[in-house]
Amino acid sequence: MNLILMGLPGAGKGTQAEKINEKYKIPHISTGDMFRLAIKEGTALGQKAKAFMDQGALVPDEVTIGIVQERLSMTDCKNGFLLDGFPRTIAQAEALKQLLANMDEKIDNVIHVDVPEEKLMERLTGRRVCPTCGRTYHVVYNPPKKDGICDKDGTTLIQREDDTADTVKNRLAVNIDQMQPLLNFYTEEGTLVTIDGDQEITDVFKDIQKQLDN
Repeated sequence: MNLILMGLPGAGKGTQAEKINEKYKIPHISTGDMFRLAIKEGTALGQKAKAFMDQGALVPDEVTIGIVQERLSMTDCKNGFLLDGFPRTIAQAEALKQLLANMDEKIDNVIHVDVPEEKLMERLTGRRVCPTCGRTYHVVYNPPKKDGICDKDGTTLIQREDDTADTVKNRLAVNIDQMQPLLNFYTEEGTLVTIDGDQEITDVFKDIQKQLDN
């Protein structure tokens, strides 16, 4: 089973990826993990990617696609995989389709965990972090015992710069613009499955499971 997982920041993709990995025994492959592995193993493409990353430049598509190909040809992917964070553009989606066709494979489902923007704002701006121990809280979903104070060490919690309302709003807008063409592409491919992410974690996974088992 070859899957792609999509969703905006705060949609809970990471949690669902873990559950899919546990249930279906397919590796969860994020773009970051792929790059780190290629760089760590010192592959030619890994070294190329590192050169771009060290300069703070975007890694070109042909290098990224090559690294994806290296990763998907590993033995742990023989029964399938779950791609997360890739593809990010139509060019990458087209290249992935061609790459899989060359391997006599295809994408079976693209799971889109869909959460309304206002809910994502609430989820992302409500995060609070302990600057001492790094423990994370949420003002609504996971509050500390004492308002604004870390349970573990009594430090005053902070809101990270990237969790402020303006930053979150901008980040969501950029991600929506980037993701919409891909949603359209996979709708046309007939592989897009949209899941209501605005419910309990276990219910989200039940809905994903229902789609995948069908």
